[in-house]
Amino acid sequence: MHAGRVVRRRLGFGGTLAATLFFCASLTPTLLPRPWLMQGAMGGVTGIIGYAVGASLGAMGRALIGYRPPERWRVLAWRVLIVVCALLAGVTLWYSLDWQDDLRALMGMTTRITWFPPAILALSVALFVLFLLLARSVRLGGRKLITWLDRFVPVPIAQATGIVIVAAVVGILANDVLFSGFVNTVNDASSVANGTTDPGIRRPGSAKVSGGEGSLVGWESLGREGRNFTGTAIATPRLRAFSGKRPAEPIRVYVGLQAAPTPAAQAALAVRELERTGAFARPVLAVLGTTGTGWVDEQIADSLEYMYNGDSAMVALQYSYLPSWVSFLVDRGKAARAGKELFDAVRARWERLPPGERPLLVLSGESLGSFELEGAFRDLEDLAARADGALFVGPPDANPIWRAVTAGREPDSPVWRPVYEQGRTVRFGQYPDDLSWPPGPWARPRVVYLQNASDPVVWWSTDLIYAKPEWLTPPRGPDVNPQMNWFPLVTFWQVLGDMSVALNVPAGHGHVYGANVVEGWAAIAAPDGWSAADTARLHALISAPSSP
Repeated sequence: MHAGRVVRRRLGFGGTLAATLFFCASLTPTLLPRPWLMQGAMGGVTGIIGYAVGASLGAMGRALIGYRPPERWRVLAWRVLIVVCALLAGVTLWYSLDWQDDLRALMGMTTRITWFPPAILALSVALFVLFLLLARSVRLGGRKLITWLDRFVPVPIAQATGIVIVAAVVGILANDVLFSGFVNTVNDASSVANGTTDPGIRRPGSAKVSGGEGSLVGWESLGREGRNFTGTAIATPRLRAFSGKRPAEPIRVYVGLQAAPTPAAQAALAVRELERTGAFARPVLAVLGTTGTGWVDEQIADSLEYMYNGDSAMVALQYSYLPSWVSFLVDRGKAARAGKELFDAVRARWERLPPGERPLLVLSGESLGSFELEGAFRDLEDLAARADGALFVGPPDANPIWRAVTAGREPDSPVWRPVYEQGRTVRFGQYPDDLSWPPGPWARPRVVYLQNASDPVVWWSTDLIYAKPEWLTPPRGPDVNPQMNWFPLVTFWQVLGDMSVALNVPAGHGHVYGANVVEGWAAIAAPDGWSAADTARLHALISAPSSP
């Protein structure tokens, strides 16, 4: 084939069939509802992946068999293919709205949504054509390079050399230009955002929080999320209104990226700030994990403060200001180091106290924050030996302790609600009552994982490319659509796309955990005299839209 026709030639038979099948598979329901624009983009991506698979298989088949059917058969086959592909795409698009409605109803969401099948198809086709032109342009460049090399070396060497050069150029362009450029752009934008302060957030006057009066950590150095964390400590009138008793001023310590040059220096500064505020004299001291931007889940923090009527202390540090999904790709090492440095420093200072005067030393983190704190321990036994309890919320698949516990679960327990060693140390829950299972003793210290069966942050992994996940085998989780199926390659991209809408669902689904953290804290670190009725009252308060 002439090199100039590489870009303009018609579609291949196998590629067209596979692209249609992949597109149709992308329309099937996944973990979470999605908007039509996202569906259109997903259809274009999965369609081009399908085309690449089909074209590759077709080329291998022709090379192995070496048979080319007569022209009239090929024409007939193409006519049948066009009709079949059109019918498949049309029927699947027709049902896609019902699938989305069923999924939304399963999660208690409104089913009155905007869904434009023709627009979905148009966007998918446009993106497919764009990706195809890019791929064929690369192939054209490779052919021209091989043709030029043919003038100097034998054909096999020219072909091998040309393929290696093109692959290297594409790899360098994708990683060192496109990806690095994207990360640098996000980094610049995130750096600017980190220097801002959200509306309504003011420097606190309390000496019990970082950035306040007498603090060793400057207000400006906290970063946006650090200012949010320390600037929203529960006010004592609110604590009194809930408890009916005289409250203590909550202690919140936070060390931002700008406050110290290394994680070790940040951790040391955090310990000095804990000493300054009197944190080691409180009945409970919580080491909190942060996400990529430095965010701390306010419901985790607020729940513990209400539970202890303000007589609590919390500490966290910032290891990045990138969005969590970018930080997951480039800063996971930093997160694990930060978690280890912080916990080890706090634990070392805690051990200097007389055994009878030590506060409960507990951990909590959501999403990448749970990964950060798991990095401080070798395994579950090490965690239970050195901490008085842990509450991990929405753990990513990369969490090493979570993975080990899930893999070692009892055979008759599902992966979305595993039972490990009869629940003696660690338990999993999506709903409050889940933590009472399995029946039997639950020793202290306790570890709680809150994970929704429909949370893509928990279940997304590269294994989805080639293997059906265990969470799709019966029995499925309570909010996992029974119509969801696994497709090679496609499901990987679908669940990745689900992460972008994981916060757009009601609490108890997706990556939204809401007030269920109250039951988590009650299980691992309830103060003396705390009752089930207190837990219910606090759950209602944290669930309320006006809850601070």
